[in-house]
Amino acid sequence: MPGRAPAVVLEGLGKRFGSGPPVLEDVNATVYQGELVALLGASGCGKSTLLNLISGLDNPTSGALEVPEEGAAFMFQDSALFPWRTARGNVELALKLRGVGKAERREQAIELLDLVHLGHSADKRPHELSGGMRQRVALARSLAQDRPLLLMDEPFAALDAITRDLLHNELERIWRQTHRTIIFVTHNVREAVRLGQRVLLLSSKPGRVVAQWQVSEEHRTNAGAAGELTAEITARLREEIRRHA
Repeated sequence: MPGRAPAVVLEGLGKRFGSGPPVLEDVNATVYQGELVALLGASGCGKSTLLNLISGLDNPTSGALEVPEEGAAFMFQDSALFPWRTARGNVELALKLRGVGKAERREQAIELLDLVHLGHSADKRPHELSGGMRQRVALARSLAQDRPLLLMDEPFAALDAITRDLLHNELERIWRQTHRTIIFVTHNVREAVRLGQRVLLLSSKPGRVVAQWQVSEEHRTNAGAAGELTAEITARLREEIRRHA
């Protein structure tokens, strides 16, 4: 994107496990600073594997990648909160691991929970929170890591449609407020169009970037335009699935 420096660069990236067939092959893509990119593809196409490579949790078997020196924060599908800690305590733990002093941790944790509209629930434990609230705590904890890149692996997949729509609004608001670079993995085309500035489509078996779409403000504000783009991407996704069935 003109005027923005690259945040993540993937060049000929490949990954295979042992002697099995490649999961990813010749993946080429650039994500720019402050961009929210939705990564879309059929189940098993290597979306989560690609996030693991970008995060440094795993290493590629071929190709090269460039990521921010500060690394990435990771938000998973499961909130993975510590059940014995309060919402504030879960966020404070991320701050503690960053080396934030005890006196500052409480204040910063509350600020982050306020950012996700959960300051009023700071002293509640995970079992006292709804699924959507737990995911908002997980988002606050990811932001507490203070990394320029946030990786999100289908974080809203298990939520009901209404809660998911509410969290879409929250994530967009926070993204605009914090200017984080975000790579958001999903298999939901509507979600990809709703959230992404750009949508990248991975093929199946092995995964590689085979198409991309720019999402304009018109797509965000005009239901008809959003529906047309969603239909176009869905048709291409189905084509990829049939091709590798």
